[in-house]
Amino acid sequence: MRELELSRAFTLMEPGPVVLVTTRTGSKSNIMTISWTMVMDFTPVFAITTGAWNYSFAALRKTKECVIAIPTVDMLDTVVGIGTCSGADTDKFARFKLTAMPGKIVKAPLIEECLANIECKVADIVTKHSIVVLEAVAAHIDPKRKEKRMLHAVGDGTFVVDGRRFDRKKMMASKLPAGV
Repeated sequence: MRELELSRAFTLMEPGPVVLVTTRTGSKSNIMTISWTMVMDFTPVFAITTGAWNYSFAALRKTKECVIAIPTVDMLDTVVGIGTCSGADTDKFARFKLTAMPGKIVKAPLIEECLANIECKVADIVTKHSIVVLEAVAAHIDPKRKEKRMLHAVGDGTFVVDGRRFDRKKMMASKLPAGV
C-alpha cells in the first residue's frame, strides 16, 4: 500500500447516491445537486449536507420542506449542470428542460424525469456540521422507467454508477426489521 493524502480520504467512502433536491418559496422553484446524502436507520429519515453557501438552503430553512429526486445515469450531465449554476439567477427547470410536478404533501415540486421522488419535511438542521435531517412524508417511483442505475460522486469530479445487484435477502432475513 502507498500513503494517500489525508485530505483525499473522503473519496474512499462515497456517500449515498447523488440526488436533486427541489425547494419552493412563493412562486419560485429551485433545484440543487447534493452528493452528500445518508439514510438514517431503517426509517424514512434522510440527511443531506448543505449550508448557507447554497442558494436553496434559505428556502429549506424558511419552508422546512423539499423533495429529494433520484436521478439516474442518463441524467449525469444534467445533474452536474444543475450543480454548477445558481438558482439565484437561473431557472433550472427551464434551463435543463425538466418537468415540475406537484407533490402530494409538500409545495416543492417533484421532477418527472427522475426515477423517484421523496417528499420531505425538515426535522432538524445540525448547523455545526451543515447537516439537514429530513423526514419523508410521501414517496413516488416511476416503475416504467427503464434506466434505474443511480450515480455516486467520488468527490473528485468522477462518478461511479450502480451496477449488478446481488440478492442476499434470505441470508440476512434474521437481521432485517419487519417490513423491510
